[in-house]
Amino acid sequence: MESCLLDLECSYCGQRYDADQLQTTSPCCGKVLLDRYDLERAATTLTGASLGRRPWTLWRYRELLPVRDPGRIISLGEGGTPLLTAPALGRELGLSRLLIKDEGQNPTGSFKARGLAVAVSRAKELGATTLAIPSAGNAAAAMAAYA
Repeated sequence: MESCLLDLECSYCGQRYDADQLQTTSPCCGKVLLDRYDLERAATTLTGASLGRRPWTLWRYRELLPVRDPGRIISLGEGGTPLLTAPALGRELGLSRLLIKDEGQNPTGSFKARGLAVAVSRAKELGATTLAIPSAGNAAAAMAAYA
């Protein structure tokens, strides 16, 4: 299983860029760059059966994550957090079933661990030596843990 990342696409104008060049925003418009993946190729290995055999972390979806070299993955065991039933709250809200995702079980106590594990792994894979994030909260704590 390997990343099926194709390239990066400007979220504003659609211009495409090399995914293996470190970039923060699109050179054309200064807008967010979006990952584009070869979904047909990903579908050949990312199946229900294969997921059942993979570790219960976010990295089980490697085909749809940008890190190409598995040796560059920085992981503290993020992802695979439990879904908890909340029957009393569900009844109070008039729902027949309510599930709550407990993202506090991530290594840094927040869902931010997922994104920062991927971002830091990919940034380091592309040669970044310095990382910064405009946060004083959960995102900063997650980046510090993974950097």
